[in-house]
Amino acid sequence: MTKPIRKLLVANRGEIAIRVFRAAHELGIRTVAIYSHEDRFALHRLKADEAYSIGKPGEPLRSYLDIDGIVDIAVRHEVDAIHPGYGFLAENPGLPRAANKAGIVVCGPPPTVLEQLGDKVTARGIAAGVGVPVLAGSDKPLANIEEAQRLAEKLGYPVMLKAAKGGGGRGMRVVTTADELPGSLAQAQREALSAFGSDEVFLEKFIPRPRHIEVQLLGDQHGNLVHLYERDCSLQRRHQKVVEIAPALKLDRKIRDAICQSALDIGRAVNYQNAGTVEFLLDTDTGKYYFIEVNPRIQVEHTVTEVVTGVDIVQCQILVAQGKRLDEPEIDLGSQASISTRGYAIQCRVTTEDPENRFLPDYGRITGYRSAGGTGVRLDGGTAFSGAIVTPFYDSLLVKVTAWARQFPDAARRMERCLQEFRIRGVKTNLPFLINLVTHPDFLAGGYTTRFLDETP
Repeated sequence: MTKPIRKLLVANRGEIAIRVFRAAHELGIRTVAIYSHEDRFALHRLKADEAYSIGKPGEPLRSYLDIDGIVDIAVRHEVDAIHPGYGFLAENPGLPRAANKAGIVVCGPPPTVLEQLGDKVTARGIAAGVGVPVLAGSDKPLANIEEAQRLAEKLGYPVMLKAAKGGGGRGMRVVTTADELPGSLAQAQREALSAFGSDEVFLEKFIPRPRHIEVQLLGDQHGNLVHLYERDCSLQRRHQKVVEIAPALKLDRKIRDAICQSALDIGRAVNYQNAGTVEFLLDTDTGKYYFIEVNPRIQVEHTVTEVVTGVDIVQCQILVAQGKRLDEPEIDLGSQASISTRGYAIQCRVTTEDPENRFLPDYGRITGYRSAGGTGVRLDGGTAFSGAIVTPFYDSLLVKVTAWARQFPDAARRMERCLQEFRIRGVKTNLPFLINLVTHPDFLAGGYTTRFLDETP
């Protein structure tokens, strides 16, 4: 049943909040921002039609995690829908449950899907149940160090420790020897507890030189599900994505088709609705691929998929939340055969990190800002302007740069030109690092793996 959305609240901040506001505005929907005390001068507050303070001073993160407070603001200001963005409450089933109880829809998967896929161990079981390859590893969270030691010996070192209740590189540790396991397990548990409220971790066999391939899914409330092809997110630093490419370079057609079909099989197993990403590792030595996890939300790197497919994924999220079918004119994704890619897109994340000081985040006032532009360039920013204050409370993302061209080398040259055009004063950024990266011969040749950045600091 279609339910019109006239007013949309974004339960997030920064770049993704602004991205959703723009999509909603183009659909004729009024927008509402929330902001913490520490974000009272943030740009996303000014980009919405309405903005309301949430939380108390000194609670920069808790403010955006206050489900009751967010729903209360939505009810008081006659909001029809909430978009969670990414991070914060994006994968928390408590938000849609509380919102739905108040008669408010959420632009994301339903709580039942979040509960099934939010737990990485459960998601592994779902993937295996539909015949999708998974890495050898735990079928449940580790109970203690003794269990971890037994399983690690059975799998053979190296192994990977992962948080069961979340991703994004937090709670992850590569363990190469038995001596490292106790300390690494304790560290992974502490980090998982801090990031996700649960210290549950599990073990997987570690693949030394994989490619990280992910597939964008989009489903409606009527059982229709399509993929928007793949992205290559292999270029990472400390398990954090730095550069993303769509479509993946030098990916065998049969492997691409198999990975995309596997993503659909997993999505159909849980009646997936709205936007989400299924992630895989491709073993470059054997040519075999393995399921990693599902991120049941919009991804930071969704821009490269939008650019090569021409699909506005965020608008689709909003329309699906209204009850629209994929084959209705507003979305116009009636069949998988109607979806294709054109050219190549590269996204770089410009952050306020200092490459010459172990990539430590830098803070302060941006005293000067000049951005890039031109043909085939897209910028998605949240704190990128002269006079902005970069605080230590949130992640260091300044602006996402997406460059497109018909051929990959041209897209790489366009990206290099964009990065060279930036002038940012007052805070350190990773621009020199990114420029070196996109001009590296291995990058231009597409011959990188997830270890590439460790080998080329």
